[in-house]
Amino acid sequence: MTTTSTVTDSAGLSVYNANATVGTGNANMDQSSFLTLLTAQMQYQDPFEPVDNAQMVSQMATITNSSGIAEMNATLKSLASEITGTRLGDAASWIGKSMLVQSNIAAPDASGTYAGQITLPAATEGATIDLVDSSGNVVKTIDMGSQAAGDVTFYWDGKDDTGETVSTAALQVKVNGATPSKVATWATIAAVQSPADGSSSKLITALGSYSPSDAISLM
Repeated sequence: MTTTSTVTDSAGLSVYNANATVGTGNANMDQSSFLTLLTAQMQYQDPFEPVDNAQMVSQMATITNSSGIAEMNATLKSLASEITGTRLGDAASWIGKSMLVQSNIAAPDASGTYAGQITLPAATEGATIDLVDSSGNVVKTIDMGSQAAGDVTFYWDGKDDTGETVSTAALQVKVNGATPSKVATWATIAAVQSPADGSSSKLITALGSYSPSDAISLM
């Protein structure tokens, strides 16, 4: 790096030399280093060619702005880290809870129960809900009876009439005799994932991963 330096002439006077080269120091000058250099420059300036006031003010403004921007960037990074940590912490408190999400697939909870909700745009009578396995076999049929328009909940304990467990796998929800505007099922939150890109945390369930905003209800 080329910097200012001084040499002593034969009369013992300090003479300003703007072209002397002294090593290659740190290329990134902070505010403290700049002020030190500026002070030295003022002390050893040529009295016949003093530093231009406008140039000095410009230099000071530049280093001040650069320092301010660096400090602001550091503050924003710290704030972003805190916000991400807070979001992750909030989402982590959901682990072990169940959330209702829009899906036509139902998975059993820890007790083996399948549960969900369908939204009917109009009153219906005689509609049924089939829970179907991956082979297309109807594992359970739930009679809905007469229902008014709105949200209708359903559940099944996963057992047959004798109390034997019939299914522990995820099942498809099919509605017969009505056309629901929405089908949703309950899913247990097993874990929380924080994406590397800093986006919203993901809630991991047996049905897949969801954003906290996808939850229709939580319990």
